[in-house]
Amino acid sequence: MAKIIAISNFKGGVGKTTSTVNIGAALSLTDKKTLLIDLDPQFNLTRCLGVRAESSIYGALRGDCPPPIIERSNNLHVLPSALELIKAETEFVSEYKREEKLNHLLKPISQHYDYILIDCPPSLGVLSQMAYTSADLIFVPIQSEYLALTGYGVLSEALDRIGLEIDAAFVTQYDQRQILDRTILEKLRSTISDKLFNTTIRQNVAIAEATTRGETIFEYSPNSNGANDYKALVQEILTKF
Repeated sequence: MAKIIAISNFKGGVGKTTSTVNIGAALSLTDKKTLLIDLDPQFNLTRCLGVRAESSIYGALRGDCPPPIIERSNNLHVLPSALELIKAETEFVSEYKREEKLNHLLKPISQHYDYILIDCPPSLGVLSQMAYTSADLIFVPIQSEYLALTGYGVLSEALDRIGLEIDAAFVTQYDQRQILDRTILEKLRSTISDKLFNTTIRQNVAIAEATTRGETIFEYSPNSNGANDYKALVQEILTKF
């Protein structure tokens, strides 16, 4: 059975989707069969990987079609999203045990994968609750800036209210030359050291360039700092969890 990881942060621009893509790609390179699920109506993960699909996870959640899983590369599959997923927040809100819908969808799928990564929407709505209910672990990317620190606290409090907690966090867009970045990292290490991965994802233009080309960092620039950082992060994930 797959280990299911929800990657979430209520603040945008922290590298949530980029990290989901590249953690998944790095896992696939270690011979772990990995499924990436785009559960965000903005469907950024789908676009980041250059995936084009006739149907999306929305239809599968409604029961209109089987999950339209696409083989992106060896050991890396994608369950794409589309703008129509925005309707799920209102359509499912009154359904009994709505938070279990994704879990039911994944049960017959998970036996075929080692890891399933869910790119969550940036809010505590129906879709995010589905992701958290399905997940074994919840990871939070934190940009090395003050407001991102605040976002971690907001998410932690929101999860606590529904009986869940953050399992791990990692710092993104880190620039060691900047005093603020170093200060934020020191603050995190002093407050959430038990949940913080040692690996930081350094600021790296190749990561952004890969996204615009619909590629993972390993396809676009396999020897870049970005590729090395995500490989190191995945080694930590495999060791710790």
